[in-house]
Parts: sequence; structure tokens; C-alpha cells
Amino acid sequence: MTRTMEPTAPTAPVAPTAPTETIALTAAGPFAGPRHQEALPDLLVTFLETGSPPAGLFRPDVFCDLTVPQWRLQAAGVPGLVALRKAGHPAPGLVPRRRVDPTPTGFVIELEERWEQDGQSWYCRELMRADVEDGMIARISVYCTGDWDAEQQRRHGREVVLLRP
Repeated sequence: MTRTMEPTAPTAPVAPTAPTETIALTAAGPFAGPRHQEALPDLLVTFLETGSPPAGLFRPDVFCDLTVPQWRLQAAGVPGLVALRKAGHPAPGLVPRRRVDPTPTGFVIELEERWEQDGQSWYCRELMRADVEDGMIARISVYCTGDWDAEQQRRHGREVVLLRP
């Protein structure tokens, strides 16, 4: 059975969107240049683990749209994206698990992050959609569960049995 959700309140009109841009894909897809499809997600993980973007990871005019629980932030340009990242995750960390799926314009990466900050262990899960142009990330949308401190991780461990990690 299919259910359709009806809005409970009137919604604001949606502004017209700009025409969808056409992205020319070569035989290598959106991953032009010296990097192949697997390398760019690896460079993104290096950035997440160190806080420093490897050369050529992001286009100079990269745009980032970050959604965390009950909040949304944006940044433009590499310095803005790095500042946004460091504001939320100032310490280096690890990405112990990830999954990458190619898309027609780039890739989607699902991952876990772990890091130490102010004497405490932290954890989060994220889903990122990256659009690639000229072999670099041009746009990235990040959806984050929010950062779990040690107590939240313990509470989750007590109350939930995960079927898979």
C-alpha cells in the first residue's frame, strides 16, 4: 500500500530554479585529469582526517552545503570550506568505515568519523554527495548525524543492538 503525505499547513511558493546545467561526461565520467574515480574519495578522507585539503581536491570556487541536526551552514571557496570544517571538527581524526558509490556527476560517500578533542572521544556518521568538475570537487553536500560525545556513545551501546557496524 502506498501512502501519500499531505502537508499539514500551507507551504510557501517555491522560487523557480535555474535551468539544470549540462555536464559533459567523458569516457572517464566527471573524473577528468590525472585522478581516477577511486582516488578522489581517498583524498577527501585525507582532508577529513587531517583538516588540510590535499592539493587539487577542491576547485578554488568549491561550494559546501552542510546540514547537521536542526541547523544548516554553507561555505564558498577552499578557505571557507576549511574554516567550516575546523569550526565543527578542529582535531584530526580517523575514518574507520566508508562506502563510495559513483554518480553521473561525481560520487556519494557514507562514512563514520572518530576523533579525540578536549580529552573526550567523539563520533559521527555522515553522507556526502560530491559533484566533480575538472577532476576536483566543485560542490559538496554534507549530511551529518551530529557529534556524539562519549556519554552518548555509551547510552547508544546500552540501548541499541546494531545488526551491522
